[in-house]
This record gives sequence, C-alpha cells and structure tokens, in this order.
Amino acid sequence: MKSWKPGDSFIWLSGGALALALLMVFGLIALVVVNGASFFWPRDVEQFQLNDGRVVLGEITAREKIPQPNASHAPATHRIQIKRGNRDLYGTDFIWLNETDIQNTTAPRNALVIERVEWGNFYGIFQRLEIGGQTVSNDWKFVRARLARARKLTAQIHTVSRKDIGAINRAQERLRRELKRSESAELRADYAALQAQYQEQLATLASLRGQLTDVLVVSAAGHPEVRIPLADVVRMNHPNAMTAWRKCCFYAEKLWEFVSAEPRESNTEGGVFPAIYGTVLLVLLMSLIVTPLGVLAALYLREYARQGPIISAVRIAVNNLAGVPSIVYGVFGVAFFIYLGGGTIDQAFFSDRLPTPTFGTGGLLWASLTLALLTLPVVIVATEEGLAAIPPSTRAGALALGATKFETTWRVVLPAVTPAVLTGLILAMARAAGEVAPLMITGVVKLAPALPLDGVFPYLHLDRKFMHLGFHIYDVGFQSPNVDAARPMVYTTTILLLAVVLAFNLTAISIRARLRKKYSSTHL
Repeated sequence: MKSWKPGDSFIWLSGGALALALLMVFGLIALVVVNGASFFWPRDVEQFQLNDGRVVLGEITAREKIPQPNASHAPATHRIQIKRGNRDLYGTDFIWLNETDIQNTTAPRNALVIERVEWGNFYGIFQRLEIGGQTVSNDWKFVRARLARARKLTAQIHTVSRKDIGAINRAQERLRRELKRSESAELRADYAALQAQYQEQLATLASLRGQLTDVLVVSAAGHPEVRIPLADVVRMNHPNAMTAWRKCCFYAEKLWEFVSAEPRESNTEGGVFPAIYGTVLLVLLMSLIVTPLGVLAALYLREYARQGPIISAVRIAVNNLAGVPSIVYGVFGVAFFIYLGGGTIDQAFFSDRLPTPTFGTGGLLWASLTLALLTLPVVIVATEEGLAAIPPSTRAGALALGATKFETTWRVVLPAVTPAVLTGLILAMARAAGEVAPLMITGVVKLAPALPLDGVFPYLHLDRKFMHLGFHIYDVGFQSPNVDAARPMVYTTTILLLAVVLAFNLTAISIRARLRKKYSSTHL
C-alpha cells in the first residue's frame, strides 16, 4: 500500500495555500492593531540634555540604526525620534537625535503635556494661571477646575454658533428666496425679526467669549514663558506622575473622543465621528438601493426570461461588470447622476438657488447610487446562484397546489433565496465600505460642516457632502502636511474601518444563519 496516494499533493498544496493566505491576513491585521492600538496610551515624557547644551523635552516615538556605508567595522550607532511638539515655537513636531549626542536623560515628574485645539501638543513645565492679566494661582487643582469651566463655555459657544445662529441663517436664506418671488410686508417683517434674533445671538456669543480670559503660563526648552489661552486647551496632564489606573482612564477617554468627536488639526487630531456616520449611512443607503434592484434582475433572468443567447450574453455582461475598475463607475456617476440627473432636478425644483447647485453637485445620494451600480453584479450573481440551488420540486409543488407564478415566486422562491441574497449583500457591503476612488468625485470631502442626517427638516439631507473612513485614511496618510503625526491616525482609523465592516458582516451573517435554519429544506 502506497503511503502517498494520488491527489494528496493537491490536497497539501491547497491546504498550504490556505494557511499562507490566513497567515498573511492575520499578519496584516496584527500589524495594524499593534501600530494603532497603542496610539492613545500616554507615554512618559523625557528630558534630554545634549552635549552642545541644548535641552529637548518630549516622547520617544521611534529608534533606528544609523547606516554607515563607509565604516562597516565601526560599532553600530542609533538615533531616536522625539515628539517634542510645540510646533508654534520650533516649527516641527518631531526631531531626530543621535544617541551619541545625548549627555543624560531624565523623566521630570512635573513635565506637562497640553493637548491644544491648534498647533498640536505642547510639552513644558507649568508656571502659573492668569485671569484677566492678573496672576491668580499656581495650584494645579484650581487650574484643572478652570479648564473644566473653559471647556463648558467653549461647548456653549459651539452650540450658539452652530445650532442657534445656524437655524437663524437657514430661516433667513429661506425668506430671501421667497422675497425674490414675492415682495410682501409680512415677509419683510419676518426677515427683520430674524435679523433682530441674529443680533441677540451675536451679543450672547460675544458675552460668552468675553468670559474666556484665563491664560496658562508655561515654560519650554529655550522659552521661559509661553502664554496659552485656556480656551485653546483640550486636556492637560503630567504623564510621568500618572498611575497605571489613571493611564487606563486616559486611554479610555481618548478612545471615546476618537469615536465620538470631530476631527481637528488637518484630521490628525480629535475624532472621526463624522466619518463613521457617513460610512455607515452610505452603506445602508447603498444596501437599500442595490438589494431590490439585484433581486429583481436575478428573478427575471432565472424565473421569467426565456433562456437563450440574449440572456446568456446578459449574464456574461453582468459578470464582466464586476471587474470594471471602480473609478469608471465614479466617472459614470458624475456624468449621469450629478450632471444630468442633478442638473435636471436643480432646473426643475431649485431654480431659485441657481447658479449655486443643490443636487447638481456631489452628495450622499449620488455616491450611494454609484456604489449601488458598482456592487449590483455581485448581488445579481449571488441571487442567481441561490435560485439555481432551489429544487424544481419546490416550485412544482406550489404550482400544483394552485398557486400562480407570482405567488410561487413571492411566497416560496423569494423567502428560500433570501440567504443567498444576504451572501451577495455581505460581499457588496464589504466592498462599498472600502471604496474610495468613486467617492472622491461623487460627494466625499475632507471635512463636512454638517451631518447628512440631523434634526433639521427634512432630517435626511441627500444633497449634502459627507465624510468617509476610507477617504479619511487616504487623506491623512497621503495628503497630511505632518506625516509623522498623521501615521498613527492612519492605523487607528484602519482598525475602526475594519470594525465597521466586521459589524455589518456579522449582522448580515447572523440573519442569514437564522434564515438558512428556517428554510433548511431548500438546502441553501
């Protein structure tokens, strides 16, 4: 008896290929997680005394060997990358130091890290707090209490400027359009009332800003006194004095900010909530559009159309459409949906807003339709495969009991093929969530001033531009002026995008498993 049977080599080859593929996938995920998950952990701040007398204060972010091509036998030397922040003082966030140039290294417990709204982190030593130009206190607990007050006032300013004044501006814009069509005393009176409310809100805004008089005085290497308005501070802490529990709390706070706040500093700081919101909403709208279209097309091709060369050609065309580059779909979306469809809608319903386009420019609706076309072949093919797997006896039994063709399709065939539809939808959602090229020309932007879905009538604004996690990764990774600061954000956003896709897929898979169990008699 032979120990090596015919065909065993192919089994081992297939198993090895599968193992290699899984190893590559898990290795990629591990690389992303390792580089991204540690981004929010507060590192210790070290002070470096250099041989030339300079002092550098910051966090060690990288260490690498210095290449020496002309000295192969010389001892290896290394250099370290320091995130020293203070970009407004030094011009750059990072600096490289040769380890041979460092005289000594210390970790001062009073080293302060200030996260600012602009200019990135500040590394220095706290000196005092001034209110209205007068020195008030150098007590740290009092400073933190004043910071909480400043953050509360900043939130109130944000609410007034965006919500209250924004609502007045929208009402004024609506009245302006009505006044173009009809000059009436009532409309002018309403417009005057809105103008008075606008002035009141401006006074409220000025009053709130007038209360932000706190100034933090700190020192940095080479700068004995630096004044930072407390309103520009997001948070501040002493990393070297933090306990392990406090560092865990800080990590959780930063993680929550990442998934719930808006981005700042060219998307390299803050959160990505608008991008999460836009990605989820885009995928949901795309799914609502592509599912009925794909199912109806598959039902016609498999259940109603007379099989022949024309239908075979249609199937070949559908399969080939799945391989068309995504940017081609984006160009089609711009030409057909935006210029033709959106331009026609603007001429018919929003002529009073022209030449400013409403639907004649990129937006959520057109991006969803473009992705629906992009993923339509996947849903059609998966649904057809499911229809082909349904035993003919199932249809024959329904027809024998007196059901019409439509009733058989609606009540017997369609429920049985639902798991296959969900399989196609899973693949469609996974591809749509990661597509960037077609979105760049059909509605996605670097920073969206308002969410597509909010509390303002009509609540779902299909004409608005939106943010997307995939485009956010591209923008931060390749368009950011501060590459070193942006690199960790690329990894963390990638982890988040993978989590969003996984959540969509797990939801669809769980629904599919229940339906398969329910319709197990169809052997799908």
